[in-house]
Amino acid sequence: MSIKEITIVNREKVVSFFKEHWGSTEMVISTGVYQCDTLDGFIFEGTNQIIGLVTYVIKDNEMEIISLDSLQEGKGIGSSLMKSVEYIAKQKKIQVVSLVTTNDNLNALKFYQKRGYRITSIIPNGVIKARSLKPSIPLIGHEGIPLNDELILKKIL
Repeated sequence: MSIKEITIVNREKVVSFFKEHWGSTEMVISTGVYQCDTLDGFIFEGTNQIIGLVTYVIKDNEMEIISLDSLQEGKGIGSSLMKSVEYIAKQKKIQVVSLVTTNDNLNALKFYQKRGYRITSIIPNGVIKARSLKPSIPLIGHEGIPLNDELILKKIL
């Protein structure tokens, strides 16, 4: 198992991963509309397959994580990918890493807060607005929780 930077060599695997696990490569959140298959990031590979993936953008001296996926929870894949992103941020002298998650994603909230991320704001109806641009976003999220709001988390490095 290894972590590799997303490059032209593995970009097709990234496209396939997003289509299989997200339905498309497009991510719509309050900070913008992103084509995740074109973003910078890292993959975590095992037996020549992606089992974890993180993408990010840099804007206004802040690194924003756009997506983080781990197909095998509890094995350190997500943590390793986050460390890779934070390492790049430090190398680029970026002091803030941020991300957006949804009100239903309790596992993500627990994961990020354990790693030093703090909820800095809530965007009421953020998911509802995103759904107007991407109607395939479901109405109901994890554990039957209505999918309505976005939460912004940040970590100062």
